[in-house]
Amino acid sequence: MVMRRLPPHLPRAGPSSRARRNWHLPSRECDGGCRGFIGPCPSAPLDEWNAADSTRARPHRPAPTGEAVATRQDDAVATRIVYTDLDGTMVGPRGSFWHTADRVPTAGPAAALLELHRAGVPLVLVSGRTHAQLLEAGRIFAADGAIAELGSLVSWAGGRETHLLTGDLPPAYAGRTAMDVFAELGVVDELIVAHAGRLEWHEPWHATHSADALLRGRVDAAAVDGWLAERGWGWLTMNDNGAVPATPRMTLDADALPPHVYHLMPRGISKGAAITWDLARRGLEPADAVAVGDSVSDLEMAAAVGRLWVTSNGAAVPGMTERVAGVPNATVTDAPMGEGWAQAVLASL
Repeated sequence: MVMRRLPPHLPRAGPSSRARRNWHLPSRECDGGCRGFIGPCPSAPLDEWNAADSTRARPHRPAPTGEAVATRQDDAVATRIVYTDLDGTMVGPRGSFWHTADRVPTAGPAAALLELHRAGVPLVLVSGRTHAQLLEAGRIFAADGAIAELGSLVSWAGGRETHLLTGDLPPAYAGRTAMDVFAELGVVDELIVAHAGRLEWHEPWHATHSADALLRGRVDAAAVDGWLAERGWGWLTMNDNGAVPATPRMTLDADALPPHVYHLMPRGISKGAAITWDLARRGLEPADAVAVGDSVSDLEMAAAVGRLWVTSNGAAVPGMTERVAGVPNATVTDAPMGEGWAQAVLASL
């Protein structure tokens, strides 16, 4: 399969343009100095670093692992932007960008990220993590933007600009956060009682979420949706964001381990809906975009992009094979986690 790269002379929309793709770096004169420094920032902007050959097309480099990339599509996608999940996709065990799924050190994902930046293709982080968490990760990975809390909040310009997506939150609760509404209605407390031993707060990370309730355990998300509808809360839905390792702090029953992470949130909010909104803001089309993920919630990105890559660890989860087979523009990588992410990125350039 031959992949096409966007010609370097074509303009790129929004803050990802070559003129402003260094927004994530501090300005030369930062307020109070750059982190760890007083006065002028010692870091040169990316445009200066790349000025010598910013208009010259760079040769494609093969995946660091040397493995072939799996594909089910015949049509190439001229990638102008990459949306990626983090945990279990871009980063592996314990959130490491430098280890394979088997915890072997690797530079593969970093090499792929470098090629992505050299090609001038913007990276947007799409995760169940909070906005604050993604801002920090965005600085590390030089991301061009972020979509937090499973599609609830879109941010760009280094987090200075944001847009909140409220989905089907009833008009009566307009202007309030979902968590504030949940507390008033007692939704989460009732849900946990109804699924005792199989569902609990995803402590301690749940405490900073405002647009959704972050839970963990082992339940049937569709059955939970039915339970919510029976109680007049049909405007809510339970989203499965994939499995996490069991830890001693968990109080779940043995048959609920290892648990999955769930996001209880208003319907109409998803990673895909947030990507659609962000692409429109940038003046881009779905065909311009590629997404990479590993969970059921990541499959919702498929309709918003030209191609969705699913890392092999995600495709191996029970039930995912059938789900992926029903997504016509989904492709499964050969390798899991960061190695699979690197394959997807390099194949998209």
